[in-house]
Amino acid sequence: MKKKPEKQKDLESLREKLAENGTVFLTGYEKMTVQQDFELRKTVRGAGGNYKVIKNRIAEKAGEGSAAADLLKDLKGMLALAYTSGDPVALAKALSDYGKTNPAFSFKAGLVEGRVVDLAGITALSSLPAKEVIYAKLLWLINSPAQRLVTAMNGVGRNLAVVIDQGVKENKFSE
Repeated sequence: MKKKPEKQKDLESLREKLAENGTVFLTGYEKMTVQQDFELRKTVRGAGGNYKVIKNRIAEKAGEGSAAADLLKDLKGMLALAYTSGDPVALAKALSDYGKTNPAFSFKAGLVEGRVVDLAGITALSSLPAKEVIYAKLLWLINSPAQRLVTAMNGVGRNLAVVIDQGVKENKFSE
């Protein structure tokens, strides 16, 4: 059993993590094996996040006065937090993929960019393309008109060269 100073230290640590990270997913991990928990933590780290098993009462106190207050209110059961200050889509995708192969893992709710989202919102978030894919599509859209313009401008010169070449071959140009 932890003593009060240790619990206070855990509370402050969790409060700092909630303040630093804009995306927090509340998850259930009941009936997971140690190996499954290890794989889950590895998956979360691979997505740029962190994973922490929480005490419900400490989490509720840590969330008081923050954007996560509604998320961490009246918690019941064995719960953990997956959080990141990076890409929320990457973490949601990683957790969703892990949940498909491990039925013992479940989403409860989440906090994304200061808004509490339910299970349907997390599912919708995990179906979005990754940030890198969106950037690539945006760059393609920006680059495409410029590329077409250059192709059209080169076409005029190319067509002129073809006409001159044909004229030379047919001796239509005299010196």
